[in-house]
Amino acid sequence: MFDQQARLERVLARHTDAVVVEPFPGRPALIRRDEILVAGRDAATAETLVRRWYDSRDDGNSVTRLRLRAAAKVDVCELAAGLGTGGGQRRQRRLSAAPNHLVHGQPMWWSGPADLPRPSASLAAPPAPGADAARRDVAVAILDTGLSPHPWYADTDWYREQRAEVTEVLDADLDYDLDAQAGHGTFIAGVVLRHAPAARLRARRVIGGDGVGDELGVIRALEWLAAWGGADVVNLSLGCHTFDDRPSPVLASAIAALGRRTVVVACAGNAATDRPFWPAAMKPVIGVGALDGDVPAAFTNHGWWVDACAQGVDVASTFVRFDGTRPPVHGIDPDLFDGYAIWSGTSFATPVVAGRIAGLAASEGLDAAAAADRVLDPVAHPVLPDLGVVVGSRTRVGQEPEIVHAE
Repeated sequence: MFDQQARLERVLARHTDAVVVEPFPGRPALIRRDEILVAGRDAATAETLVRRWYDSRDDGNSVTRLRLRAAAKVDVCELAAGLGTGGGQRRQRRLSAAPNHLVHGQPMWWSGPADLPRPSASLAAPPAPGADAARRDVAVAILDTGLSPHPWYADTDWYREQRAEVTEVLDADLDYDLDAQAGHGTFIAGVVLRHAPAARLRARRVIGGDGVGDELGVIRALEWLAAWGGADVVNLSLGCHTFDDRPSPVLASAIAALGRRTVVVACAGNAATDRPFWPAAMKPVIGVGALDGDVPAAFTNHGWWVDACAQGVDVASTFVRFDGTRPPVHGIDPDLFDGYAIWSGTSFATPVVAGRIAGLAASEGLDAAAAADRVLDPVAHPVLPDLGVVVGSRTRVGQEPEIVHAE
């Protein structure tokens, strides 16, 4: 457990354009100051409505970022809500608009429990997943911190074709220590491959090594993914609480644009609350909570909006190679990572579910939606209240790693 106020202060110091908003007491959110996201089709209308505060705009394929003048001191949450009701003009249709929320990789959510990766030196290196018979190719997109080279996949064609653009940044602040969530994407990739050895992974950096990004970055990555040709499964081990506890309409539109053949799986978050965590709480998205053995993990979010759960405590997986500044203690170096690590969080329960869906789709020749229906069938699998269908796995420390083959 860490001092969460100190962690929040570090996030705000590192991201000077970020601010905490709390329209409802006890329900804070983090946003980019003076930024509004609007659907591309609404950009011109929105710019006209905010012209008295307008500074500049940044256009994308489906979303535009409007920057407002800092001196105007605009409440962007109130403004976004107003645009969503037609900008206060009776005949104006509702616009798709939202503040640019910061998103966080989980296990690091500043208002809840947190966990850092631990070296797995005391354990034997997990064996690489063996080749699995596949009736069709399956692609899994991991939108996260990137993907560092690892013996499990360094020689695959899918990694070689994207290596330079996705390699993780391990020490962005140059303090000679591993950034708090560097290796997050590499760790998730290993969990996916355990359950879907034949999957082709497609990575994209949307959060930094400190575990922080924003909704605009996620939306742009989803646009890139659609232009690339899409994926069968998208793993989003990140998310946020929103200022109004409703889904961002621009992010919801970007996810919907992937189409029904793409399954999106997202972590439920680690704040031990039933407050909706987005995008996991969106109806088209499979929200995943964490188990600690047979019981809910102490940190996992929960609620009506969580669809599935899997092991999320003391998970062992692939990791980066790095040696930090901490000295050895009794012959054990606490920050020497040799390509494997142990970590906890709903971040690492999520790729269990994503991998099981991808593995079943590959081995049975199913589309991802049909595979998801099988994996999350409440008749065939146990169900926990407020955590959804239990998706079994054996990736916890102290248990022999197991490749879970498709059903």
